[in-house]
Amino acid sequence: MATTELQADNFEATISEPIVLVDFWAAWCGPCRGFAPVFEEASEKHPDIVFAKVDTEANRELSAALGIMSIPTLMAFRDGILLHSQAGALPPQALEQLIEGLRAVDMDDVRREMEAQNQAAEASR
Repeated sequence: MATTELQADNFEATISEPIVLVDFWAAWCGPCRGFAPVFEEASEKHPDIVFAKVDTEANRELSAALGIMSIPTLMAFRDGILLHSQAGALPPQALEQLIEGLRAVDMDDVRREMEAQNQAAEASR
């Protein structure tokens, strides 16, 4: 499966998919170029996952809104919820471990915890 190019106009719709990995990169970035084939190979091995890329040079506002401070940065979403964000290029084994971990997350537990946090925040106001 090829990677999907993300921009501000398709970001929200794309991350609402069941599992989405987003690589924030730039053409001038050596580590980004090194990570690109690892990311592409993983996209071929996991066709049920959306693998997406954001060119930080072409999408400065989106990158800033998401707090991207260094590249490459990899973000992982499940059902539109950010579960992982990490700067730095991952080796293939670490990317596979991340994918396994994402698949194993109980999203009902995540939603319950988020709801409890929201209720606690509202109660403290």
